[in-house]
Amino acid sequence: MITNAVPPLTLRACRPKRISRRAAVTGEYLARLAPRLTTRDRWLIRMLYEHRVFTSGQIAELAWPSVRAANLRLRQLYMWRVVDRFQPFVSYGTAPMHYILDIAGATVLAREEGVELRAIGYRHERAMSIAYSLLLAHAVGTNGVFTSLIARSRQADVDGFLVAWWSEARCRRHFGDVVCPDGYGRWWTPAGELEWFLEYDRGTERPAKRVGDKLPRYAKLAENTSIVTPVLVWTPTLRRESGVRHALGQALATLPDPATVPVATTNGELPTASDPLGDSWLPLNGPASRRRPLSALLSAWPQLPLLPATQEDIGGSNGANSLLPPPVPQCPKPGTGHGWW
Repeated sequence: MITNAVPPLTLRACRPKRISRRAAVTGEYLARLAPRLTTRDRWLIRMLYEHRVFTSGQIAELAWPSVRAANLRLRQLYMWRVVDRFQPFVSYGTAPMHYILDIAGATVLAREEGVELRAIGYRHERAMSIAYSLLLAHAVGTNGVFTSLIARSRQADVDGFLVAWWSEARCRRHFGDVVCPDGYGRWWTPAGELEWFLEYDRGTERPAKRVGDKLPRYAKLAENTSIVTPVLVWTPTLRRESGVRHALGQALATLPDPATVPVATTNGELPTASDPLGDSWLPLNGPASRRRPLSALLSAWPQLPLLPATQEDIGGSNGANSLLPPPVPQCPKPGTGHGWW
């Protein structure tokens, strides 16, 4: 028998106190907040604005040496209302904390761009709506493909890095009248650069033919732009990958020129699934005898044109239909600011 029951409210006593939303956008508060934000903090603000939501583990992959180090800084940013957070329900275990952009962080971003907050299209209710969206797992999974690439590029045995990373929303603004990929990426190596569209398939689009039906739209985009861009398809299981490859093969056979849509697939059950640069990608058209790492896909599609060597040559980075230019995927180098590592 419990004789000394703990009042329910005391269970939340460890929750950090935060200022109100109204106080977080005042000039006085922003003036006190500005010198406390490091270059990395401001870069993270732009990444959250572009890609909506990251888990604590993904943020650590982006710019911190460990999850613990990331959590310490994220807690401070949460208290300052630079970021907000939520923890979705899972049936087993505990879900990681998910972070979005909060009102103070969005206001700092707008002030850096010299515009009002409404001009960048930010609303806290809209940002938090991802927590209740059925597309949360899809958004987190898509972002995880790119954050793992960034984390891998920081290791000594990798000679390459992610040059560009566009979100689904930015891809929709640029290509939405034809096709809407889940993301766009560009990887640099000494041998050349590979750009691609990502289709992140969680197995919810049934039948698999719905994935194959997207290829004619990618072929139309290649025809309209005269640019051949590979399509990489991520699937959760080997069985799902097999079904998707069959549907993609049927769709390619109906195209006038299948070479305009190079396709490669992978799945999350492979031994190399945790290594985004491992032998994971299996080309669908071309010499598809074996799986290849991401950087070796260039040799699978010799018809791909040479890409510009610098990020400034990437078209559309400052297009008129963009709210803000896309942030550089790689975390900026530490300067004179404090609190980097």
